[in-house]
Amino acid sequence: MSLISQFNAYINEQHLFEKKDKLLLAVSGGVDSVVLCELCSQSGYDFVIAHCNFQLRGKESNEDEIFVQSLARKYNVDIKSTRFDTEDYAEKNKLNIQIAARELRYNFFNKILTEDNSLKHIVTAHHANDNAETVLMNFLKGTGINGLQGILPKDSGIGGKVVRPLLFSKKDILIAFANEKQLQWREDQSNETNKYTRNFFRNELIPSIEKVMPQLEDNLLENIQRFKEVNLLYEIAVETILKKLVEKKGKELHIPVLKLLKTPALSTVLYELLKSYSFSSQQIPEVIKLLQAESGKYISSSTHRLIKNRQWVILSPVLDRFSNHFIIEQNEKEIHFDDMKISIQQSEPPFNINKDEYCAQIDASTVSFPLILRKWKQGDYFYPLGMDKKKKLSRFFIDNKLSLLEKENCWVLGSDKKIIWVVGQRMDNRCKINPSTKLAIVFTLSSSK
Repeated sequence: MSLISQFNAYINEQHLFEKKDKLLLAVSGGVDSVVLCELCSQSGYDFVIAHCNFQLRGKESNEDEIFVQSLARKYNVDIKSTRFDTEDYAEKNKLNIQIAARELRYNFFNKILTEDNSLKHIVTAHHANDNAETVLMNFLKGTGINGLQGILPKDSGIGGKVVRPLLFSKKDILIAFANEKQLQWREDQSNETNKYTRNFFRNELIPSIEKVMPQLEDNLLENIQRFKEVNLLYEIAVETILKKLVEKKGKELHIPVLKLLKTPALSTVLYELLKSYSFSSQQIPEVIKLLQAESGKYISSSTHRLIKNRQWVILSPVLDRFSNHFIIEQNEKEIHFDDMKISIQQSEPPFNINKDEYCAQIDASTVSFPLILRKWKQGDYFYPLGMDKKKKLSRFFIDNKLSLLEKENCWVLGSDKKIIWVVGQRMDNRCKINPSTKLAIVFTLSSSK
């Protein structure tokens, strides 16, 4: 079967795009993208060329740009071309050059798709050798089963619709096709150096392994399909486990600790649960320790906190005032929640006792930080100020004739396993100021509007 027949068969098999679709081809000027242009042209696809000049190779980068412009003239298609100061972008965003170039490239492609609704897909020239390299790199980086699928024929890219119709073909076949059709292309001299990780794998590591395992690339490519099927079964299993474990409450996830501890492959389940909330695999051992920690302890990512609250761990956004759980550290002066705020300050003797229900004066020696501010729940109890016996909050609400709405909007402030203040209602008797109190913490509730 000819390359063009294989090309169209792969597109149909993978449902990448249709004849009527107008395509945006990512063209560097190398042999892969030149062959992509030729195959799309011979197959009758309508396309536009996109080229990025990353200005990393001086004169060569500019000559690549000129060459791709000539390709656009050859195929009589439009070209979208841009130049980037890639090194400056990488430095400002603290990225390595490869990641910076990828971000810039896909942001540019997606911008083009946004501005031109007639363009349906971003088409790249990744081929089978790229895929084999990616699988090996991912395996050694420890990306897990998902990474062993390699480069996908179709995915969302960075906000766009990326398709890769050359993944079926090895590079030597593409070069043979280019020579047969007498196509011209540009050679990127930087590919010969080992400056970048992929180049090291391509130029050094894979050839070295192939000296003792000549079928390395073929074996990797054959395994990709197996890995895809394994990953599918893996995802189904993880989803089934998480459905049984996780309770969603507003923007929070609540997970029972005892059930979690009995879960098989605990580290893997925790990683799959938390990876979408900016937690890293390196934090998983800490998370496992958190399950046995005292109430109020937590672990943070850049966007979320995982809080231990009695027999539950609660995943909550860090800076969302509409969460149901908040952490209060010792040095915090103010915390906002719903449309309210609590101001926090310390005071020393002599104390002016404030009997206002919106103020709680707590003996500092009776609490330990961090504190948890949360919505009340069934089973909660405390020792109301002036009483030596505990009372369930549900009974307290009835005795104080709170309306249903007032009950639903009631918050409690906790330290370890005890409630120290039913916010805006009554503080706990065990935490009151007494003659021996040396330091008080004063919590004052007010509107944040």
